[in-house]
Parts: sequence; structure tokens; C-alpha cells
Amino acid sequence: MLNMLLVIDVGNTNIKIGAFRGTTMVGKWRLATDTNRTSDEYGIATVDVLRTGGIEKEDLDGIILSSVVPRLNFTMQHMLQDYLGKKPVVVGVGIKTGLNIRLDNPRELGGDMICDAVSAFRRYGGPCITMDFGTATTLCFTGRDATFQGGCILPGLKVSADALSGKAAELPSVALEVPDTVLGKNTITSMQAGLLYGYIGQIEYLIRKMKAEANAPDAKVIATGGMAQVIAGYSDAIDIVDPSLTLEGLRLIYEMNKKESDKQ
Repeated sequence: MLNMLLVIDVGNTNIKIGAFRGTTMVGKWRLATDTNRTSDEYGIATVDVLRTGGIEKEDLDGIILSSVVPRLNFTMQHMLQDYLGKKPVVVGVGIKTGLNIRLDNPRELGGDMICDAVSAFRRYGGPCITMDFGTATTLCFTGRDATFQGGCILPGLKVSADALSGKAAELPSVALEVPDTVLGKNTITSMQAGLLYGYIGQIEYLIRKMKAEANAPDAKVIATGGMAQVIAGYSDAIDIVDPSLTLEGLRLIYEMNKKESDKQ
């Protein structure tokens, strides 16, 4: 019986950490992603956040790591062995996912996209579309037969907002809040209307297009990430918002690979 599993997802903006006892998540934390931090700095920070949840390294039976920041891969693996005493399972080439990945080069598929797809398919069934609102927003389609058929990547909302204010001299930075109308009466509300309502329209079009191309009108749409709840509140195209989708996917992948290892 698994005592405690630590799951870590290294994203471009945040590092998400989750602790599971069996299938129950007992803690969840975030650290800022910074490629200039050393393994010691990340080690001290990780030990500290785990202790806030009453977790010591001796409580951990296993660790699984996913990363879309190559510059931090060695740092994180080195840190986990030094500070937590465990060599992590790393989501990547050769790991068992339960999915048939139909891409030109499966090595290019980000670990977070794999975790989202595994989690959605195993927990909600297929066909399904997974959406992750992060630094980049990703949409991926998995068929009824567990075939990962592909997806698309677009700039995240904050990236889009930063680009707009950064490249247009007279446009300020704005809060990512949905205004009451698309008919903005000032610069701020006009920008918010274009960014937020425009993003919702973009997402809804991509979902319709995916369903049509995959001939899967009944595909469930499961969203996660920072802006998922906000966007879902203004769109009927999203069926489920699951804040723990990626971390649950890491747990499921670990369990699949542990069972495979136990057979050998």
C-alpha cells in the first residue's frame, strides 16, 4: 500500500506540488519557476512547504516529476535526490501512459499535456478535449479508444495582455477581468473586452473545430489552469473545471508504471 506520493509539475510560471495518500490529495502547493535558482534553493523551499503540511521526507514512498522547462530538469532531479532521498519517475519517452500517442514526434509532447490527457481520459472517459490555461493555453483531443490525436497551442491570456501593452505605446497594463460589455467606453474596458471576450470566442471556435474534425460532437471538455474558472463562467463550451487535473494525471501515471515495475 502506497504511503505517500509526491507529484511535481514544473511549468513556465509556477511549479505545482501535490502530495497523495493513496488516491486522496492531502496537500497542494506552488513555487515560482525561476531557472536561476539552485537545487539547494529549491530543496529548502520544497522541504519547507511539505513541512507546512506535516510531511517529512521519511513519509514519501515515491516521487514523479513532469517538466516543460528543460533548464530545470537536472536541477529538480538533483534536488529531489539530495533533499528528499528519492530518485523521481520522470514523465517522458518510454513511460507508460495508457495512451496511444499519434503525433509526428511524440518526444515533442509536453509532460503537462500528457498528464492532462491521461487524467481526463481515466477519470471522465473519452472522447475528451483537455484545456490547460497557463503561460501557454493548450487544447488536446483524446479519442474514445485512448488515442491522443493532437491539439493546438496558443498564447496564454497574460502573455497576450503583456504583448498588447508592451508593443503598443499608449496601451496600459490591465487586470484580466471580464467587463460587462464588449462596447468598452474607455481604454481599459476596451482592452479587457477584446482580450477576454476575444479569448472566449477563440477557445469556443477551436473546440467546435476539434469536435468537427474528430467527428466527436459529444466529446467532454475538461479545463484546468489559472483562468479556467473565469473562462468557464462565460462559456457553455467547457463541461468540467478540474483544478487538480495535471497533478491527478501524475498520480495515475505513477501508479501505472509502479504496477508495471512490480510485475518485472
